[in-house]
Amino acid sequence: MSTHLLVVDDSPAMRKMITRVIEMSGFDIASLAQASDGAEALEILRAKPVDLVLTDVNMPIMTGEELLREMAGNGMLKRIPVVVVSTDATDARMHQMMELGARGYVVKPFQPALLRNELERVMEIGQ
Repeated sequence: MSTHLLVVDDSPAMRKMITRVIEMSGFDIASLAQASDGAEALEILRAKPVDLVLTDVNMPIMTGEELLREMAGNGMLKRIPVVVVSTDATDARMHQMMELGARGYVVKPFQPALLRNELERVMEIGQ
């Protein structure tokens, strides 16, 4: 099954790195969209189908936390799995994001295999 992904991060370099890891990991990707903040991500989510969102937490305009809150309040968007990719490694932040509906959490900087494994787990590939 081909997957539609959305990568949300205010750093173009980080979006490129995440995209490259996904492409090199052999996932069957139908489309891969990018957004620089939560507000831009919501526009994309409302305009086209997305199967998985990878989002940073600390971004201008709309944070990853605000994005998760908005998604949780929308009947269609709350079903989309979210993996947080953030420099914030505190247990409090991880717990908070999982409480808001995130299904995975990867701490930056990360090894490509760690991100791939978390995506496989969340997407239930190979299970």
